[in-house]
Amino acid sequence: MKAIGKNIVVKEKKETSKSTKGGLILGEKQREDVRYREGEIVKVGSDVAIINEGDKIYFDRHAGCDIEIGDKILKVIQEKDVVIIL
Repeated sequence: MKAIGKNIVVKEKKETSKSTKGGLILGEKQREDVRYREGEIVKVGSDVAIINEGDKIYFDRHAGCDIEIGDKILKVIQEKDVVIIL
């Protein structure tokens, strides 16, 4: 697998459920309070400069699209959607 241009292939970190102050349990899809998701870089495109494979990042949760490769679901995002490199 090889990413092209400014595309980045990311393995999203699965978020766990979170309880509200009132005791309501929210699944990962109901968490509207968190805009950014954590992930690990699988592949970077040829035009990506400062992000490397294996880096942990935070990226916009609405960015990119999912892709199934083998038995894995990965996300393809643009370099501009990365907000933090850990």
